[in-house]
Amino acid sequence: MSAFDRIVIVFNPHSTGDAPTSARELRAELSDRLPDTPVELAPTEHAGHARDLAREAARTGRPLVVSVSGDGGYNEVVDGVMQAGNPDAVAAVRAAGNANDHRRTTRTRPLADAIVAGDVTRMDLLRMTLVHGDTEEVRYAHSYIGIGITPVVAVDIEAGGKGSWREIVSVVRGFRAFHPFPVRLEDGSVLEIDSVLYANISQMAKVAKLSDSGRPDDGHFELVVNKRAGKLRVLATAVKAATVGLGPQPTTTHHELTVLTPMPLQMDGELVEVEADTRITVDIAAGALRTLF
Repeated sequence: MSAFDRIVIVFNPHSTGDAPTSARELRAELSDRLPDTPVELAPTEHAGHARDLAREAARTGRPLVVSVSGDGGYNEVVDGVMQAGNPDAVAAVRAAGNANDHRRTTRTRPLADAIVAGDVTRMDLLRMTLVHGDTEEVRYAHSYIGIGITPVVAVDIEAGGKGSWREIVSVVRGFRAFHPFPVRLEDGSVLEIDSVLYANISQMAKVAKLSDSGRPDDGHFELVVNKRAGKLRVLATAVKAATVGLGPQPTTTHHELTVLTPMPLQMDGELVEVEADTRITVDIAAGALRTLF
């Protein structure tokens, strides 16, 4: 008997990573190996649609919602599953994007094998609460949340297009244009910061090693804070992360700051525009997601 009463495969039909082919192949394999379990393809139609599809698919029963995507697409699916509030829902990802940090870091075997075996486990999530005036929004991230140089570069990559040379040009452009930003900490102090990164996994951006021991099921997240130190120091930190790694990093379960200027924020590759005077609180949601590795 399958661990799931149905499987819903969410994918972007216009993905640059050939998600449609990968999704159809996964459906064919699962239909063959789990003939009594319905397997449905759910193509997205617009940005944010994966969140809606996942929320609807996860509302009842024992569903498995698979995102055939990169980190950004999986972020939407995870967020949708969490919004559904069904404790029996499971989410998983099959890599099919430009950035697949989560799957690369957590993978233990082919996803189809894990689905057939039904070996469900739990992992932590980063729960981010954005408060601006009377408005409060809660979002979940599976791998990381970045403020500062990371989303600034990501915005330029989105504008300049993906592809090795174009990405390099975008990174250089974003790095040159970047300026430190002011934040107010929970204790009321104000300082300028180059970047803040909340990490639930040990690696990001394909090569950057954020910590020596970060795991998505250890009950805390790594907090990588770089105070204003000049562009050469920012560059040196990026080079260190891409070569020997950043080494041991502080860990915590809660962090809060208020951004004092408008800026982009990045969650698992998905960009979020944040208004000035927005309070950002990040907490660990220990064991919040049922998943397959």
